[in-house]
Amino acid sequence: MDERVLDKLKILAESAKYDVSCASSGTSRSHKKGQIGSAEGWGICHSFAEDGRCISLLKIMLTNNCIYDCAYCINRRSNDLPRATLSVTELVNLTIEFYRRNYIEGLFLSSGVVRNPDYTMERLVKVVKDLRQVYRFNGYIHLKSIPGASQELVNEAGLYSDRMSVNIEIPNEQSLQLLAPEKDFQSVFTPMRYIQQGMLQSAEERKKYRHAPRFVPAGQSTQMIVGATSDSDKDILHLTSALYKRPSMKRVYYSGFVPVNGYDKRLPALKQPPLVRENRLYQADWLLRFYNFNVDEIVDDSYPDLDLEIDPKLAWALRHPEAFPVDINRADYEMLLRVPGLGVKSAKMILTARRYSRLGTSHLKQIGVVLKKAQYFITCNELPTRTINEIKPENVRRILTQRKVTRIDDGQLIIPFVY
Repeated sequence: MDERVLDKLKILAESAKYDVSCASSGTSRSHKKGQIGSAEGWGICHSFAEDGRCISLLKIMLTNNCIYDCAYCINRRSNDLPRATLSVTELVNLTIEFYRRNYIEGLFLSSGVVRNPDYTMERLVKVVKDLRQVYRFNGYIHLKSIPGASQELVNEAGLYSDRMSVNIEIPNEQSLQLLAPEKDFQSVFTPMRYIQQGMLQSAEERKKYRHAPRFVPAGQSTQMIVGATSDSDKDILHLTSALYKRPSMKRVYYSGFVPVNGYDKRLPALKQPPLVRENRLYQADWLLRFYNFNVDEIVDDSYPDLDLEIDPKLAWALRHPEAFPVDINRADYEMLLRVPGLGVKSAKMILTARRYSRLGTSHLKQIGVVLKKAQYFITCNELPTRTINEIKPENVRRILTQRKVTRIDDGQLIIPFVY
């Protein structure tokens, strides 16, 4: 492989690592005769960054040159860093060669904006089009749509991509104007609307014509940066909830702010990314998508930010002791989902199992219920533990958050490690 292309690869893969919205879930397309690759559920190989983020093995930018000067971005125009640009042919060949060597199973492609949004988007479309039509590549492709790109280019890109995404980045337009004055919400939400319209139109066409082309079959996603502005978790989750009401939005990703431009006084002086807060937002996102929670139940004016010490479902349960204890043998599915320590799978298994007998502690353990949490919020056949109303919410919180003290045998050889 050309040494010059590999040098570009190192630069552009490094520049792409801060974009976390690269999951491959949501589409399934088996191998086809005359084509290479597939997009099965397990199709994308992943790697893990130092901070625990899951990233695709071929996660790359077409170019890290950019006409914008966003305060939070490593690739901002005013930064003095190595720049590189791959030609369409170089990127297509790189993807195919990596696939043939079994390095990757798909492609996550983004780009800085050069000249103007349409010029950049046109080159991105050319890459995915050549992969599909010239090389018959059947693997997974996630393409980042450029904010401000025309509807014609977005529509063409959707015919060759499994998933498309447009990153919101900053959850408040006023904050966006402060940190990225050359951008606005309209340039972000307009291509989102184009993608949604294309998906709905494709669904209608496939009802009439079985072999009509599919448009972004894995839906679209977006990303918000957490901690770069003073926006509360309430602000972020209200925007998230509004996005999930759109039929095309599959995932909202949260990225803890990485202080890559510490010299910019508009940004907070953080020593490390707020990863705990990021994790709590993902847990709250899960409650919105699968546990039938509303945003106002998770965060409100009294609690605008998520509790960093405990997960959002436990926090809700401690604020609403009047809803507990829940009788495992009688409660409906919606109420079972609200019990800390019970997940979607275990709630469904409880509904099935209790048709045949009354459930007790042993049954719940076999089902997979986390009794360390759940025991204070439920009653069942012979569970003797006192509930939250007897112990009081503040005491339950203290019990569940206290750290265990590990006893050390005096005769045990201890080797100190320096981290």
